[in-house]
Amino acid sequence: MGFEQYHEPASELSDETRTFARMIASLTEEAEAISWYEQRISIEKNAQAKSIMLSAQQEEFKHFGMDLEFLLRRKPKWRAALKDILFTEGDIVEAGEKGEKDEDKVA
Repeated sequence: MGFEQYHEPASELSDETRTFARMIASLTEEAEAISWYEQRISIEKNAQAKSIMLSAQQEEFKHFGMDLEFLLRRKPKWRAALKDILFTEGDIVEAGEKGEKDEDKVA
């Protein structure tokens, strides 16, 4: 197989599942790129180079967000869980526990 994101024979997977796998791979690649830029930015001494890297990292972050939103629109349980965690105040672990309970309520 030419694509490592599949753990089952691609020919046996639905189009929806193959798209899902590609989006998960994209999300992972965007997160990795964000991390690489973070490391480069932390040691770059040239202000202009650093500014360019910050701009590039922001693009990767935007792509990460779009990938995540695509997936959340197709996974109602994920959306239910994350609405209790993302963009909230307070203890993150407690929010996660609440998110799990809300996820269980979704069919």
